[in-house]
Amino acid sequence: MARLSHCLQPHFSPVHLVAYRRLLHVELTAERYAVKRGPFASITKKDLNIFQSIVGPDHVLEGKDVDAFNTDWLRTARGQSQVAVRPRTTKEVSEIMRYCNDRKLAVCPQGGNTGLCAGSVPVFDEVVLLLSRMTTVEKVDPVSGVAVCEAGVVLESLDRTVRRDGLIVPLDLGAKGSCQIGGNVSTNAGGLRLLRYGSLHGSVLGVEAVLADGTVMDCLSTMRKDNTGYDLKQLFIGSEGTLGIVTRVSILCPPKPRSVKVAFLAVPTWRDVLNVFRSAKQELGEIMSAFEFLDNHSMEVHSRNPNMKVRNPIGASPFYVVIETHGSNAAHDDEKLHQALESTMGQGFVTDGTVGASETQCLELWSLRERIAESLTHDGYCYKYDISLPHDIMYDVVLECRERMGNLATTTVGYGHIGDSNLHLNVTSPEYCKEIMDLLEPWLQEVTGKHNGSVSAEHGLGFKKKDQIFFSKSQEAVTQMQLLKKVFDPNSILNPYKTIPASE
Repeated sequence: MARLSHCLQPHFSPVHLVAYRRLLHVELTAERYAVKRGPFASITKKDLNIFQSIVGPDHVLEGKDVDAFNTDWLRTARGQSQVAVRPRTTKEVSEIMRYCNDRKLAVCPQGGNTGLCAGSVPVFDEVVLLLSRMTTVEKVDPVSGVAVCEAGVVLESLDRTVRRDGLIVPLDLGAKGSCQIGGNVSTNAGGLRLLRYGSLHGSVLGVEAVLADGTVMDCLSTMRKDNTGYDLKQLFIGSEGTLGIVTRVSILCPPKPRSVKVAFLAVPTWRDVLNVFRSAKQELGEIMSAFEFLDNHSMEVHSRNPNMKVRNPIGASPFYVVIETHGSNAAHDDEKLHQALESTMGQGFVTDGTVGASETQCLELWSLRERIAESLTHDGYCYKYDISLPHDIMYDVVLECRERMGNLATTTVGYGHIGDSNLHLNVTSPEYCKEIMDLLEPWLQEVTGKHNGSVSAEHGLGFKKKDQIFFSKSQEAVTQMQLLKKVFDPNSILNPYKTIPASE
């Protein structure tokens, strides 16, 4: 089933970013966060000539043509790069990296630039390496369900391709119309279907990656079972381009469901949200593919989004739940879903609800959850947090945060993936406000660490969260990560200032 990601796509596109930037100046990341530039070389005319000899003159961008790739889509971070290079093949990526490593030129790999932690945009004048020309889906095996593709393939395009063979990509994101599979793997993107299909650590069977010195590491297995030596591909899943640049991926795709159902429910209390989840797991079992929640504040932000045409189809409620099922028998799935909903309503867990009667209606119901991030941007500046917390206290953190914000914030919303304890906590204000930031950090990270949660559930650490890693990982663990970084990237040229604190 397609999603409403096509509605999101303009909000992620470089053209839209350039136009929007004219309306709202984005402060330089280096200035806002007082970052010191690393000991890297600066671009010269000779470097540009070398890049042009590798990829062709049309694929080396300079000056104003790089502006769109300097700024994240949230308009919260801006680098100072003057060159972006667009390779077409793994060989070209290898040649570029070998040259940059010899010259000690820092490199920032970038896919669809849809991340939330400024991990895909430069901080200073790094060479932006764009994977957008690497768009070949090389193979889809309808028997094994394995697809092999290049890193620049857009997620929605890959899903559309594998559907021709009766499969789906096991990853679903609001940004699927723009994000690229290499970036998804590099950030270990979670998304809406993780409850049913698991994380990319299980779905990705192999990767090809180019290391900092240009070495091509071929771990592109298509076997579900490969118990030979260290599983090196796992190092690149979630490392955000700091250990190597993912250039090709093999991914296991489950069968396309013959039956898709979506229910949108009004739920009176947080405890009832958890009761509905517990009941849905018991009643729906193997066919439940997603279980999402949003609060009434999340619903309200849609009213400030002029591009949002879909409105709340049911009555006002403190909380809403979206349940999706994937199955093989429509009559069977419909009966199970309605029995489950009758049970929850009979127990008072649900006060109102609707079930999509057509694909269009299902898309509209999903849009109320998927487009929250887009609607929040219309408030001005958005402080975005993606954390994992125990279910019992998850929404307590939202309430406490809202109280801390008082009248400083435009809104404080909570929504996310109940199935994997993933809370998206977002605060908005007309523009960046240090007072708000000081109230949020490190308070939120301390609360998360206190409850043994994760300061990054599915969006990585990027630039913004790299120093927060100690709230979720021990010093010993971080030290081992730093040692790995030195082994794979001795000159630290790959995506510097990101993911983990630099070692001394």
